[in-house]
Amino acid sequence: MDDLQIIAEKIVSQAKPDEQIEAFIAWDEETSIRVYNRGIENLSQSQSSGVGIRVVSDQRQGFAWAGTLEPSAIEFALSEARDNAKFATQDEYLGLGIPDGVEPQNLDLWQEDLANHSTEEKVSLALELEEAVRKSDKRITSIESANYGDVRSIASVLTSTGLSATFKQTFSYISAHAIATQGQETQTGGGYSVGRTLGELDLQKAASDASIRATRMLGATKPSSSRLTVIFDPQVATTLLAIIGSTLSGEAVLKGRSLFADRLAEKVASDVVTLVDDPTNPNAFGASVYDAEGYASRQTTLISDGILNGFLYDTYSSRRAGVNSTASATRGGFASTPGVGARALLLSPGDKSQSELISSIENGVLVQSISGVHSGVNPISGDFSVGAEGLQIRSGTIGAPIKEFTIASSLQKMLQDIVAVGNDLEWIPSVAAGVSIVVEGISVSGA
Repeated sequence: MDDLQIIAEKIVSQAKPDEQIEAFIAWDEETSIRVYNRGIENLSQSQSSGVGIRVVSDQRQGFAWAGTLEPSAIEFALSEARDNAKFATQDEYLGLGIPDGVEPQNLDLWQEDLANHSTEEKVSLALELEEAVRKSDKRITSIESANYGDVRSIASVLTSTGLSATFKQTFSYISAHAIATQGQETQTGGGYSVGRTLGELDLQKAASDASIRATRMLGATKPSSSRLTVIFDPQVATTLLAIIGSTLSGEAVLKGRSLFADRLAEKVASDVVTLVDDPTNPNAFGASVYDAEGYASRQTTLISDGILNGFLYDTYSSRRAGVNSTASATRGGFASTPGVGARALLLSPGDKSQSELISSIENGVLVQSISGVHSGVNPISGDFSVGAEGLQIRSGTIGAPIKEFTIASSLQKMLQDIVAVGNDLEWIPSVAAGVSIVVEGISVSGA
């Protein structure tokens, strides 16, 4: 960690009087294991490191990166960034951030003991998961894959304007994908467990989820078209919330690519909807002490009791909008410049379990998976039409499985028609936490 800071300081110290320099340096160590049919199908362990350098001069920005921390490569990247800035378009809003006085929170995101677990332990865990899924139900005829993975990552960002941050985290997971068979029919389902070290992983949960999700869809039929109350399972809800989060980006608003543009302080959702982005929550896998520009992370309320409260901003978009940054800069790694986006969206949970929510529905469907999101959801207009599968709800009870149907609405209408949120909050590796969401009056198109 100290080495990364020292390298960043050397880069930034070379800033000329008429330029700003940012150095973003990252290191990570990753393990990936896949087992199949009681044997290792793939095992890889890798380390990577690199640096991204931004130079701002005369209201122009240049960027270059190197996939190594060799001094000669860093020197070349700095030279390239300076050259690239000369050819860039002038923009009065360009410029690196400056300290804003917000103190970073002490988040426990790094588990040192992850490095102490042997490769043999990790392989054994994946094999145990495969066996647990296989034994969970006689209808499970094959395990498509059982996996273990982890990553240890450290990053430092330093600017000539005074921002300085180093942050680190660990992450581990297990997952399995099962194939269930009944007669000539087959169905698939997946399960997983995530944590920051092996001790936080729940093998039985991952195995049970994979088995249940595969077997409960056996015998599924295509439903009749109708208008129903829909419960989105937490794993589906996280996808919906991530889409909504992308439209709450200040950058999207400035570009006219958000369905929430010009709606600040308006009622955009039902009263039960309070949505925050809180990367200071250590339970979130998007949590971080700092954002990708070096600002201390903080909570941002986006929607409060259905009222649109604000948007997410990084340095550039906040300057264009004339507001303060919400410390919402993200980046894909050292090879990219920062952008703006949600990191840890949380829809405030209600007080009822999923089963209690189901018991209050006369005619509906529990949607356990959706498909065609990229082509069927328009985050600008809000149009929403995706394929789905799930379980019928009749008189407050789970009924037969159904598949090959389409659910259609708009994001705007769905937000207004949310009548309840479950208490089954589930933190998963996404920009949003999962929770059951009940939406009335959705069009379901089937047979």
